Amino acid sequence: MYKKIVCLIMLSLPIYSYANSELERVIQAQGQLLTDSQQKITDLQSEVDQLRGQLEETTYQLNQTIERQKMILQQLNGMAPAKVNQTTSNTATNNSSTTLAGWSATGNDKTDYNFIIKFVMDGKESKEAISAFQQFLKDYPKSSYRANVNYWLGQLCYGQGRKDDASFYFATVVKDFPKSPKAADSLYKVGVILLEKGEKTKAKAVFQQVISQYPNDKNTINLANNKLATLG
Repeated sequence: MYKKIVCLIMLSLPIYSYANSELERVIQAQGQLLTDSQQKITDLQSEVDQLRGQLEETTYQLNQTIERQKMILQQLNGMAPAKVNQTTSNTATNNSSTTLAGWSATGNDKTDYNFIIKFVMDGKESKEAISAFQQFLKDYPKSSYRANVNYWLGQLCYGQGRKDDASFYFATVVKDFPKSPKAADSLYKVGVILLEKGEKTKAKAVFQQVISQYPNDKNTINLANNKLATLG
C-alpha cells in the first residue's frame, strides 16, 4: 500500500510541476501587460504635458509680439505707453478676480496655476505674476506644476532684465525636473544668459549639453546648434 501511495505521488509530481509553471507564466504575462499599460499611460501623459507646454510658450510669444506692436503704434501716434492704462485698470479692478493684486492660494494648485498663467499669457502684471508664482511654490511644495512655475518665473525675470534670477529658475527646472517638457528649453536659456554675460566657454558647454542630454527635442537642439555655429 505504501509503495502504491509513493508511486501515485511520484506520478503526480510532473503534473503539479507543470501546473505550477503554467501559473507562474500566466502571472508573469499579466504583470508584464500591466507594466506595459502603465508605461503607455506615462508616455501619453508626457506627450500631453509637452503639447501643453508648447501651446503655453507659443501663446506667450505671440502675446509678447502683439504687446510690442501696440507699444510701437502708440508711440508713433504720440500716445502714452500701455502701462498707464494698465495701471488705471488694475486700480479699478483691485481685489477682484481680474487682477493678481493681493492674490492668495485657494488650496487647488491646478486652479491657481491656470489663474496666474492667464496673466502671463496676456503679458499683464508681470511683477505681480512673479510674486504670485513665488507664493505658489511655497503653498504647493509637491505640486505637479512646479516645473512649469519655475520655468515661467525664469521667463518673467528674464523679461525684466533680472538675468541672474532667471538663470536660477531655469537651472532649477533642469536640476529638479530633468524629465519635464520644459527642461530642454530651460537648459538652453541658461546657455543664452551665459552667452549674453560674455561667458562664451560656459555657454558653449551648456549648448553641447542640451544636444547630448535632450536628443529628442529637435527644436531646442536646432537652436543650440545655431548658437554653437556662431561660437565656432
